[in-house]
Amino acid sequence: MKIEQEEVNKNNMETQKAVLWIIIGVLLVAVIYTVFFQGSATGNSVSNGKIDTSGWTENEIMNYEMHGTIPTRLAGSVSSSSGSGMVGGC
Repeated sequence: MKIEQEEVNKNNMETQKAVLWIIIGVLLVAVIYTVFFQGSATGNSVSNGKIDTSGWTENEIMNYEMHGTIPTRLAGSVSSSSGSGMVGGC
């Protein structure tokens, strides 16, 4: 009886290890797919690792170069309700 229980426990451990390795493999494939196929931006905004700033104003280009901020009209964020564009302002 005790030997049968040990065999069942051993089989359960082997099954759990196999399931764990399958999960790790699926996650690895998902990460590789995301990095190489979904990670690239769509459209003409990014080419060769550089952002296309041809439609930007000089001020937007300066802010991007100095601070790394992308203009809100391109980032797709919602504008503030007050319309002033200040964060935390009155």
